[in-house]
Amino acid sequence: MSSPVMLRSLQTVVPDTVLHQDEVRDVFAAQPGLSRLARRIVTASFDGSGIDTRRTVLDELTLAATEAEPVFFDHATGELLSPATGVRNDVYVREAGRLFVAAAQAALDADPDVGPADVTHVVTVSCTGFHAPGPEYEIVRALGLSDSVQRYHLGFMGCYASMPALRAASQFCAADPEAVVLVVSVELCTLHLRSSEDPDVIVASSLFADGAAAGIVTARPSAAPGLRLDRFHTAIAPQGRKDMAWTIGDHGFEMTLSTAVPQIIGETIVDALRPLYAGGLGAPFEDGRIGEEVRHWAIHPGGRSILDRVQDRLALSDAQLHPARETLRLHGNMSSATILFVLRRILEEEGARDGERVSAMAFGPGLTAESALMTVVGAGGDGR
Repeated sequence: MSSPVMLRSLQTVVPDTVLHQDEVRDVFAAQPGLSRLARRIVTASFDGSGIDTRRTVLDELTLAATEAEPVFFDHATGELLSPATGVRNDVYVREAGRLFVAAAQAALDADPDVGPADVTHVVTVSCTGFHAPGPEYEIVRALGLSDSVQRYHLGFMGCYASMPALRAASQFCAADPEAVVLVVSVELCTLHLRSSEDPDVIVASSLFADGAAAGIVTARPSAAPGLRLDRFHTAIAPQGRKDMAWTIGDHGFEMTLSTAVPQIIGETIVDALRPLYAGGLGAPFEDGRIGEEVRHWAIHPGGRSILDRVQDRLALSDAQLHPARETLRLHGNMSSATILFVLRRILEEEGARDGERVSAMAFGPGLTAESALMTVVGAGGDGR
């Protein structure tokens, strides 16, 4: 009998520069030309975000004095600048490459049973910049992996993209029991923050941040704790295509995140999840007891209102939403990397025990919902 496919050695990396939400709020609210209504929306969006701190690769976004020529933020005037998309992407190429390599190296260092020579596939994920040769190439070169490693990049899919990356890695391992797949996500969302009167843009500016995460997917045996990847499911909401979108503009990538998104997710989440629980967990799902059967919930914290709607619709406890809410509070929404932060927190800080189920779900443009059912293997926390 073949060994189960596992996600293990999850590691996260964040940039050094910390943004405090109240300070960023005041900067955005003070931008010239904003109407009184827009200023009120800025204040409400930032204060109601559920975020205390975020990280950025742009140290000039802090309020600390700098002598460097301003590119994104002019400290002398307090004005947010609007560099061209090419300028933003140049920063992405430099900073994202460093974080891709750091996260990948951290995941390999954390695994006692595999090394660089064992890696057969590299899958990278990002929607906040482009370059070729891409990040999967940089990882192979920087970590000394074999030139024959199969490389894949999932680009511009949005916040849910780490889930199909894990699914693809699982499929590689099902086809080859000796496969070792390095999955790495890096998002530099703050490169695209901008001042606007548009409520959707204001909401996005109050949420997004930078971060990186990586893990190893393999069926090779190990005593290390991790998550067995049981099954995956993809769903598309009947409506919502225009409510969550990600496009490229002349002055950065442009996020649409309408205030209707939480309602759409609330209306569609049950149907989106139902196929995942067909069989053994079907009955408790249908009669509203799924929170009793599946203890841990890794919900992508797209925003506080999204988490509120998911918790209410699925009748989940505060403890079950704690890992998602804490990830949001400490790091903001790091797009595709965020769900890996939540999963790592469940394994390491939420008392996960061997055999307990984990339900993971992330949302993105479309409106697409990617979900997975996992099982904790080898962990033995004290519980909450």
